[in-house]
Amino acid sequence: MADAEKITVKKVTPPTKPQDMHWLVRPKTIKGLWLGGILLLGLMVWMSAYAHPHVTFGIEGTFAFFAWYGFVTCILMVVGAKVLGMVLKRKDTYYD
Repeated sequence: MADAEKITVKKVTPPTKPQDMHWLVRPKTIKGLWLGGILLLGLMVWMSAYAHPHVTFGIEGTFAFFAWYGFVTCILMVVGAKVLGMVLKRKDTYYD
């Protein structure tokens, strides 16, 4: 027990100045990436109005099909993963 009392934990403080942070975690970079992604998505949806799609199924010809289809598919994958996690979940004492 005496040895355990001698152990000290050094608290590490993250850098507070933006120039000391990694460029991907700087607030300005994060805002720029969000803005760039939203602008790119908007540009692609706007461009889909002027492209002539060669559709196999009728629904593919709807406006911004690939944008809303990808969004709905992403939501369904997240919900499916949550349900699968609930089905496969075990109690904390499973291995005891």
